[in-house]
Amino acid sequence: MNAKIIILVGLAAVVTADSRELRGYGDSQQSFESFESGDAKYNFNWAVKDDDSGNDFGHQEGRDGDNTQGSYYVHLPDGRLQQVAYQVVGDDGYIADVQYEGEARYPDSYESASFESRESPRYAPPRPAYYESNESK
Repeated sequence: MNAKIIILVGLAAVVTADSRELRGYGDSQQSFESFESGDAKYNFNWAVKDDDSGNDFGHQEGRDGDNTQGSYYVHLPDGRLQQVAYQVVGDDGYIADVQYEGEARYPDSYESASFESRESPRYAPPRPAYYESNESK
């Protein structure tokens, strides 16, 4: 019985290999076409500005073939605006120009901060609790 199963599995493998060659998968002389549909070309931009939470950031980018250019900005928690302009040309790599506007401000205490502190709250260790046993000694 086991021999019949092994022969059947082997026969199925041979049939599968033959059908793959008929479809062109097994031919090593065949040239494969690239899956890319040509040069990439796109433009996008987006921005978020919410005065209640203080969120203000955005991004824009454009690409034409191997040339990509873009920029993004974000308001940092210390009050500065960070702006990054970048470009990528072919395989030359990512080239960024980072600029900051404003001066960093750090509050003296949590109460004087205009934004929510990122520090986690401090907790005191739990007080010990003692229980009396009802069992007689």
